[in-house]
Amino acid sequence: MTVTLGQAVSYCLKQWPKLIRYVEDGHLEIDNNRCERSLKPFVIGRKNWLFANTPRGARASAVTYSIVETAKENGLNPTAYLTYLFERMPNMDLKDETAFEAWLPWSEGLPEGIRARK
Repeated sequence: MTVTLGQAVSYCLKQWPKLIRYVEDGHLEIDNNRCERSLKPFVIGRKNWLFANTPRGARASAVTYSIVETAKENGLNPTAYLTYLFERMPNMDLKDETAFEAWLPWSEGLPEGIRARK
């Protein structure tokens, strides 16, 4: 048992810079619980998404889930945000790269109705 404990302590000491990294940067969290909570609905419902039986279906699902979760993390109402995008994107000039920036979830230019109430 002493050997096992020694190995554990040795491993911990070798990982120490990684273990304390979150203390040095205030943006980092001590664990990945937020990320795991974001993924949980997809893990639970994966059998419900059998329609994604093609690469295109899987890609479409991944893009949609990414947009929804990014909207949530940026304090947006996902339904209102998607509605906003779907109503405006068909009329967008695809050659104007700066137009996309105004629609990103962290953009200050989004209407107030899209922001989730706290």
